[in-house]
Amino acid sequence: MGGYLRKELTMGKKSRANEKRPIETINTPKGEEVTVKAAKKSFTWVILVAVALLVGVATVFAFNFPGMSGVEKVKSVNGVVSIPLAKVSDGSAHFYRYTDGGKEIRFLVVKGSDGQIHTAFDSCDVCFREKKGYIQDGDTMLCKNCGKKFQINRIGPHSVGGCNPSYLPAANDGRNVIVKASDLQQGARYF
Repeated sequence: MGGYLRKELTMGKKSRANEKRPIETINTPKGEEVTVKAAKKSFTWVILVAVALLVGVATVFAFNFPGMSGVEKVKSVNGVVSIPLAKVSDGSAHFYRYTDGGKEIRFLVVKGSDGQIHTAFDSCDVCFREKKGYIQDGDTMLCKNCGKKFQINRIGPHSVGGCNPSYLPAANDGRNVIVKASDLQQGARYF
């Protein structure tokens, strides 16, 4: 808001009661005159809208892109990734990311209502190009791309293909869920 600042005094009777305060105005680049008060008010609104948009965009990115919404990074030790059963036995889907050769491979671990631990890549054969993955919706996993729901208890080697969460083999030694790094590497094509 470049321009010149000028004070304008209105002429009136000489008594103080009739005197008006100076009005500060700014000449805009378009040659218009606006009051300083109006210019400040407009600027404040512009800042508020910009901040609101920034927060909104950050929220959308945080919940739709890998690694930004509670995804825990894991590493393999002696060719396996171990996740304590105590961390994944609450019935909530837990999301993990494993990095192999610079490629981030995401997977999920969830205990179903059948009492079993279910593991899958956070992707499917159909929607993997979108890289959106799944979210939990009660006792189902919901594809964030196409909106299809899949029963958690059905995630496994017998429900493969299509938009089903791509099965990830895992073992349970009574204390940990164990996933082979080689099995994780097989899912790299989804990411």
